[in-house]
Amino acid sequence: MDISNLVQDIASNCIKVQKKTFLPGSVITTYMEKRKQICILLEGRAELIRYDLKGNKDIIERFNKNAIFGEVFHHVNTNNELFVLATKKCEVLLFLYDDIRVKCRRNCSFHTSLVSNLLELILNNTISQNTRIEILSKRSIREKLLSYFNILSKKAYSKNIILPFSLTSLADYLSVDRSAMMREIKNLIDDGIISKDGNKIKLLY
Repeated sequence: MDISNLVQDIASNCIKVQKKTFLPGSVITTYMEKRKQICILLEGRAELIRYDLKGNKDIIERFNKNAIFGEVFHHVNTNNELFVLATKKCEVLLFLYDDIRVKCRRNCSFHTSLVSNLLELILNNTISQNTRIEILSKRSIREKLLSYFNILSKKAYSKNIILPFSLTSLADYLSVDRSAMMREIKNLIDDGIISKDGNKIKLLY
């Protein structure tokens, strides 16, 4: 999907879509029932965050450029609040699902472009969700770490990878205790399975 052309269409035509800038640490959107909001991340990086009733933080998903997100993709049926937090400066398109089902009065080209490319965006979103499910399905911290490292390695086409998370955020993303994760990373180093230099990991297998 050509995001730059899409933004041009919006700037000159569509009245139903908002383009907003969010600074790091800002909440981009909170997932609410029945609003059916859709967001497309034009620039930056963001995370879908959840705090359970005990105050434990989980990173449900991580969003990079061209990612699509919003409560329309998550059925909100718990008391745990879900919200998307900007971790870098973000530019985001925000609109409602119901608004794209019917063309706006100006019959703008944005709607035609978006509808024709929406399937691709949703498929990319599904792939991201399935990747996280694959990681979380592993039983042990070691298996989760190695599964995540392997995914990064395949994306980079290299055994040398750079962690996009801080270690604290990585623990939140893997839904594990940070201290236990750090011990397991040390064990992987001691066992000769990986080497580590800052946020750089080298797979030795």
